[in-house]
Amino acid sequence: MSHLPLGTPPSRGPSRRAALRATAATVTGVTAAAVAPGPRAEAAVPVAVSPATETAGGGPAPDASHALRVMTFNLRYASETGPHPWSERRPVMRRLLRHERPHLLGTQEGLHGQLRDLAEDLGRRYGCVGLGREGGSHGEFCAVLYDTERLVAEEYDHFWLSGTPSLIGSSTWGNTVVRMATWVRFTDLRTGAGFLALNTHLDHAHQYARERSAALITDRLGRPDPALPRVVTGDFNVPAHRNPVYDAMLGQGALADTWDTAAARGPQYATFHGYGPLVPDGDRIDWILVSPSVRVSRADINTFSEHGRFPSDHLPVQALLEL
Repeated sequence: MSHLPLGTPPSRGPSRRAALRATAATVTGVTAAAVAPGPRAEAAVPVAVSPATETAGGGPAPDASHALRVMTFNLRYASETGPHPWSERRPVMRRLLRHERPHLLGTQEGLHGQLRDLAEDLGRRYGCVGLGREGGSHGEFCAVLYDTERLVAEEYDHFWLSGTPSLIGSSTWGNTVVRMATWVRFTDLRTGAGFLALNTHLDHAHQYARERSAALITDRLGRPDPALPRVVTGDFNVPAHRNPVYDAMLGQGALADTWDTAAARGPQYATFHGYGPLVPDGDRIDWILVSPSVRVSRADINTFSEHGRFPSDHLPVQALLEL
């Protein structure tokens, strides 16, 4: 089986689509069906919660139904400077992800080495599709991780949130930080259903860039097979219901907010906390959006921490979907 390293640029080589049916880009450079962990990796199994662990507002408990467990999570890029180094956050994130076991995980801000850490921590069961926003392994990723026992990545691509979306590392709308999106077409092994997942991270500073990005994303979402359900994960850097970006993403009924359509949901918190006190009923800037036909049985904002240590400066958002 051919191997396609994570850093391989998009849209190069005539046999790319055929190769993607057998493999997807991974943070370790091996096949997506088995992201190779290091020698100390353990199986991705549920982990019991210790008495010292705070669990209020935890995510959907794993169940045996056909529901697809989806999570969006801004990881906060790995750094050893400051009071919240990755070396101290990583064990908390490992515990959280092993407990929740998402079938589909859209991540933002992950760096190449950080994603290799996650691959090791999650074990061989998980695959990963991603590319550094500056090309190859350089810069932050909008990586999509997935459970290979549940999902098969059939094809994928990346584009940049700019007026030249096929140009790696491009930025034309006033934002100084390069922004991008990664999409993957999946087949659900349990149900046989296909769907399109798109993961992104909009600019933090420029509203014009965010609005242009939303328009580009909605246009790109309409290009692959329109009959496939859509699942969009991301950090949109604006509050739900109170910004034109939100209106554009949900415009004309193209997508629905899983938080609003869920049959049940947990308490709402601001999804960005910056390592400060949690804010009940605060702004949701991290969203999971889906086609209106997708049934959402539950949505949660996960407040998992351990001994006061959060895995990131964002809270992960989760949803149970029936495609």
